Amino acid sequence: MPAPSAPPLRFRDPGHDKYHFACTDRVLVRCPKCERQAQVVPVPRDADSATPRWPAERRLVCRHCGLSRKRDEQTMTFRWYGDPEMSDPYFQVPLWLRTRTRHGLLWAYNAEHLDLLRQYVQATLREHDPWHEPWRKMGLIGRLPAWIKQAKNRDEVLRGLDRMRASLTG
Repeated sequence: MPAPSAPPLRFRDPGHDKYHFACTDRVLVRCPKCERQAQVVPVPRDADSATPRWPAERRLVCRHCGLSRKRDEQTMTFRWYGDPEMSDPYFQVPLWLRTRTRHGLLWAYNAEHLDLLRQYVQATLREHDPWHEPWRKMGLIGRLPAWIKQAKNRDEVLRGLDRMRASLTG
């Protein structure tokens, strides 16, 4: 009698768009001065600020060399998987969480984005909401390159995600 098989790992698409990880929290980048891990963070707003600004002002901060740059512009430039060098949408400096595989560049904005990619890639059963709302058709997960989505590349992509996770510092 064959052993009972384990239930499939499930992933339910949360429906995040391209702004979710880049705009809500910090983005991990490579410091342009010392080449170590830095972060792009929202500038804290005054409590009496009547009008919220979006996207919020950002600051590039490096704890290693003390670099600090403020950005007041209201525009963002997103690059996607076709770009040979991924950069953050605010300062256009290279992302910290990126690694090459034989299929292409694998990248993430921050640890939360990295966790979502890992959950998606390791899942053997991937679910999403019905696409009856036109704005939900092509979220972050839907725009992933085919090589990341293919089961035959699962082990290699997971190794790349593990390499990126290992590069995180406190």
